[in-house]
Amino acid sequence: MARRRDIDGSAGVPTFYGKELRWKREEAGLTLQQLVEGSFYGQSHLSEIERGERRMPAELAEHVDRVLKTDGFFTRRCEDVRRARRRGHAQYFERVLEAEKHAETIEEWSPTLIPGLLQTEAYARTIVRAAHPLAPSEDVDEKITARMARAHLFEDDHNIPEYWAILPESLLRQPILPPKDMAEQLDRITALTRRHRIVPQILPGNCGAHPLMMGAVTVMAFPDAPPLVYLESQYSGDTIDDPALVKLYRKAYDRLRAAALPPEASLALIEEAAGDYRNGKQPG
Repeated sequence: MARRRDIDGSAGVPTFYGKELRWKREEAGLTLQQLVEGSFYGQSHLSEIERGERRMPAELAEHVDRVLKTDGFFTRRCEDVRRARRRGHAQYFERVLEAEKHAETIEEWSPTLIPGLLQTEAYARTIVRAAHPLAPSEDVDEKITARMARAHLFEDDHNIPEYWAILPESLLRQPILPPKDMAEQLDRITALTRRHRIVPQILPGNCGAHPLMMGAVTVMAFPDAPPLVYLESQYSGDTIDDPALVKLYRKAYDRLRAAALPPEASLALIEEAAGDYRNGKQPG
């Protein structure tokens, strides 16, 4: 039998929270499976919370408080854990930041910018500075560091999510960086595709009206939790877990994917645009 790993509650707020959760669960004589029964979450989800590796969703915290009769303790402390995990990211993004590390699939539609998980440092710095022109340099650096760290998701050979990105053709023609840097940005997408880390599709510029024209959408599915949809604008974001709404966005994303070019043709377009930038030409 594998030896249970101890939890160092002094390592930070998430691990302190997780250690308290395990202590109260074991004091009640409950297994992980027994504690999550009646919720929408699996025992692996709860185990990762106990180890300080995953945030506690508010609805699961409420369930735990009811079962353990802890008078709302874990629900009240959720915000402390969220703040501890937020460094370099906006508050509204915290749930996505945690969720993408545990997702089985991540499907993004990004109509105006290369998605954050795919950005190079030069691209990320340009758009962060454009959004926060008066921010101190150290604040911008913190945001860039946090964004670049997210991309480690593609480096874990055992837990890589199935990642799908649909991008409009106009993004390939939008030179927000010098040509050399734009080529490097598109090369990054190509490299991740060639390594079988992602699947990009390009929505042709002449496709006409299409689903999800109103803005960016991310759909995430999990092995041990309900699916989520994330909507984002310039300075705000909204995470949706209502099953009916998630279903609508799921269907809309599938219709958008049907309107996009096949992955092979999409990759060829991306590589062609990168070559044009390298040769000092404007793609298209």
